[in-house]
Amino acid sequence: MQALIEELRKQNTVQQEAIADLLKQLQALETENKLLKQQKEFLLHRMFGRASEKLDSRQMELLLGLKPAEIADESKLIPLPVAPRRQARRERKPRIPENLPTEDIVIDPEEVKAAPQAYRLIGEEITQELDVIPPKYFRRRYIRRKYASKLERELAPIMAPLPPRLIEGGYASAGLLTDIVLKKYVDHLPLYRQEQILRTRHGIELSRKTMSEWMRVVGDWLKPIYNHLRDELRGSGYLQIDETPVRYCLAEGGGSGQGYFWVYHHPPDQKVLFEWHTSRGADCLEKTLKDFTGTVQCDGYAAYTSYAKNHEGIDLAGCWAHVRRKIYEAREEAPVLAGWLLNQIGHLYRIEGELRRMDAGPGLREAVRSAQSGMILERIHGALILKRAAHLPRGQMGLAIAYALGLWEQLLRFRNDGQLEIDNNGVENAIRPTAVGKKNWLFIGHPEAGERSAVLYTLLENCKRLGINPEEYLRDVLTRLPSMTNRQTHELTPANWMAGRKAEAA
Repeated sequence: MQALIEELRKQNTVQQEAIADLLKQLQALETENKLLKQQKEFLLHRMFGRASEKLDSRQMELLLGLKPAEIADESKLIPLPVAPRRQARRERKPRIPENLPTEDIVIDPEEVKAAPQAYRLIGEEITQELDVIPPKYFRRRYIRRKYASKLERELAPIMAPLPPRLIEGGYASAGLLTDIVLKKYVDHLPLYRQEQILRTRHGIELSRKTMSEWMRVVGDWLKPIYNHLRDELRGSGYLQIDETPVRYCLAEGGGSGQGYFWVYHHPPDQKVLFEWHTSRGADCLEKTLKDFTGTVQCDGYAAYTSYAKNHEGIDLAGCWAHVRRKIYEAREEAPVLAGWLLNQIGHLYRIEGELRRMDAGPGLREAVRSAQSGMILERIHGALILKRAAHLPRGQMGLAIAYALGLWEQLLRFRNDGQLEIDNNGVENAIRPTAVGKKNWLFIGHPEAGERSAVLYTLLENCKRLGINPEEYLRDVLTRLPSMTNRQTHELTPANWMAGRKAEAA
């Protein structure tokens, strides 16, 4: 009997252990199911939800369980010592710019036309309209006459040389090349659509293959200017960097591969450089960061950390926009914590907005950040540490907390350096034209085309940031380049070109 009881106890113990194991498995599956649901909702929101991360007062009230007035009083900030804000009067711009070419059409009554001597002019009424003449393509012919000497008949005939040209023996002018470049890289019109428009609207047969070859030639001509910009950024001491994926065609076997535009940005003077690579490894940074010393502001991608560890003189600074984005994406999983954190980060950005409005220099920015942003950063850090254990490591909020704490020293760097920005938004704004463009042209024809696209995007984005008309810049540069040496090309960087134009006007 005793042996039977012992046997039943053993069986009961085994069954209890099996039940405990099953309960653990069930709990693990429930946790995994919850995480998968969160990931599914996150991906659906990414695909079909609105892209804006702005929160209005009603959203913040729902997240925090507070009224908008209570939210505004969450942090008592020390008012900045600034002069009263002057209300600038906004001048209403005319609907039709005054500097446009003007065509006047005078309309007189039929009675005046019949007997002009019977009437005298006492005034006029002017009605304006905006009109457009479609682009006009025309043929330009260079006629070079040959002359023979009347005095020395044995001399060979003479003839004036052709002006220097981008494409020797070709028929593409600087104006036509500029037009194709702008339509593709500014208006995001693929070459095959340009081919269709030229054929159907203007009766011009110009294949996309020919235009693609012309883009290669233009990229080669502009490369020295691009290299000057790279040298200037390399010596700047502070760069923001980000990368964006772009598909490209594989040369062998068809199909496509994943390439990347790496974008470098120097906030003080708004200079931008695009760089093309077919990978996303840390070695891609060597091309521009070679001999660079200073601060690199970036997201948490491991390639930047790896590169900085292996190269002396490089400090990494974090991006608060990436932290905010990850917390925003976790707001449905942890609404109260997400709302509180977003509110605190909002205070950081309000301080930055006020400093920007004051046009504050590095010294003032560092002092204000130390006095005001410092206490907000301490509150955020304390909350992240306190709430870390309460969230699943693989959940949206758990990942957001781990991301912020893992980069905390880098995220603090802007507080103690007035030259740094709070985030990487400057370089992300520079990437946007490529994001719009690839929705139209979908992929790059081959890897070499990526490099010339980087050259053209670089010059056009720098023109945009300096307020330069890209058509005027490119037409002038492409006209002058064939007669210049490499030592002179530094005069044609967008900033130097604009300075030269101003000097000529003065």
